Amino acid sequence: MEGIDKIETARTVMRKLTIEDAVDFYTLNLDKEVLKYTGDKPFKDLQTAADFLADYDQYKKYGVGRLAVIDKTSLKFIGWCGLKYSPDKNEYDIGFRFYRNYWNKGLATETAKKCLDFGFNELKIERIVGRAMKENIGSIKVLEKIGMTFKESFDFEGHEGVIYELTKNKI
Repeated sequence: MEGIDKIETARTVMRKLTIEDAVDFYTLNLDKEVLKYTGDKPFKDLQTAADFLADYDQYKKYGVGRLAVIDKTSLKFIGWCGLKYSPDKNEYDIGFRFYRNYWNKGLATETAKKCLDFGFNELKIERIVGRAMKENIGSIKVLEKIGMTFKESFDFEGHEGVIYELTKNKI
């Protein structure tokens, strides 16, 4: 993704996050319902969100990263989706987060599927996982809709979590 300009789906354009996304990134993380099952905390302030984006190194270090999701019709930032590499686990995971008014419209499924396709076909990744808290039924449904299957339970910051996976030879 270091050299990628954009990934398009039927309704969205995904591109690398930039410091210009700080207001949307900050606002998205202020919504307690959006963060409810993530284990994340809201950014302290707008500058903290801008600093996070300025220091975001997934694209350069690993060739992947979370991507800003832009609605093709309104050209508004509606959330993010993408792959992340965790060197401590030596694995790639799919993640997504959208403003609440874009929930239940199939956008997480649409963008996550496209990111999986990109990871498997362009980057030649062999295995991608998805993690969720067990109570996060919406995210689990997305993981299942994109073809992932349950692998195991794990401790998600003191909550019961689940890990789903998909391998390249199963797509």
